[in-house]
Amino acid sequence: MTDTTILDRANVVAAGSAATREDAIREAGALLVAAGAVEPGYVDSMQERENTVSTFMGNGLAIPHGTNESKDEIKRSALSFIRYSSPLDWGGEEVRFVVGIAGQNNEHLEILSKIAILFSEEDDVQKLLDAPDADALYALLGDVNE
Repeated sequence: MTDTTILDRANVVAAGSAATREDAIREAGALLVAAGAVEPGYVDSMQERENTVSTFMGNGLAIPHGTNESKDEIKRSALSFIRYSSPLDWGGEEVRFVVGIAGQNNEHLEILSKIAILFSEEDDVQKLLDAPDADALYALLGDVNE
């Protein structure tokens, strides 16, 4: 792991354990904390953001992230990626993928763009659903580190 790696293999989970949107945000946030990318308070701000505006993006994807006020809680830009075997109810939408994001200096905008491109193609989303394990998911997500 280097400080320039946005998505570490350790932050890719093929079978998330959360059953609710709130738990999924905590699960994604906990990976960012464990990676040393954010302070624990950042996870609370991810929840705050979700309470204000849904981070559902379509195609089974949600990208929870902190509020503007939580930028001081970010130590480095990073992602967490969790796939769920059963859809989560995300404010009335079905979510199978939760991508926690923390970005310094607007780096998250480029990261979001790469993820949006990946999830804009239904074939690519199906490959992510079909991936047998976290290693395969990480391989499919490799572009986010470039």
